[in-house]
Amino acid sequence: MNLLENKTALITGAARRIGAQTARTLHENGANLIIHYHQSAKEAENLTDELNHQRTDSAISLSADLQLLDAINQLAENAIQAFDGLDLLINNASGFYPTKLGEISESDWDELMGSNIKAPLFLSQACYPALKNSKGQIINMVDIHARQPLKDHTIYCCAKAANAMLVRSLAKEMAPEVRVNGVAPGAILWPQDENELDTDTQQKILKNIPLAKTGNPKNIADTILFLANNDYINGQIIAVDGGRQLF
Repeated sequence: MNLLENKTALITGAARRIGAQTARTLHENGANLIIHYHQSAKEAENLTDELNHQRTDSAISLSADLQLLDAINQLAENAIQAFDGLDLLINNASGFYPTKLGEISESDWDELMGSNIKAPLFLSQACYPALKNSKGQIINMVDIHARQPLKDHTIYCCAKAANAMLVRSLAKEMAPEVRVNGVAPGAILWPQDENELDTDTQQKILKNIPLAKTGNPKNIADTILFLANNDYINGQIIAVDGGRQLF
């Protein structure tokens, strides 16, 4: 059953990890995909080829630096033109790295706030007319640390808290034509750079998860698919964290 047949989705940061799995899941359910990337050109090209092999002319990839407002607006314009409209925007791209107190720089602030709140806000604004026309929706990738801070990640946590409020604010601003929701992952994939989250910290996190395991990208992608197909959920953020927020 193609739940998203004749629908078009733009996913930021879709070349790798959770974004790539989300692209595959939505594509399997009939959606056409715009795969945004910044530096992961090869991965984006491979994923686009993979999806087009499964269904001809069903996916394209677009590059944009989401720190730049002009690039954000151009991405929106190109994405809307690609399949003559837009039904779903998934603000998935996100910077994540530690910022220890006493070592925080202005560039850290600009990068983490830029990827986690500036880009989702301005891309949502740029896509709003097309989404309004299609009665579409926006799904933001939030984080459980929007509510519960992670040590040594002050800027990131603040940015995700702002992202959570963005979900709720836009859900009121864009209603009734456009729904806006969020997904808040817990421990799904560890960062690829061990310096971002060391092994000891990973073990401490696992001890605080009632299900005693990490999740996987499909858990997130399936939740996004659920939200995409429920037309009476608006302004909600679903935690997919194995019960970690119970502590």
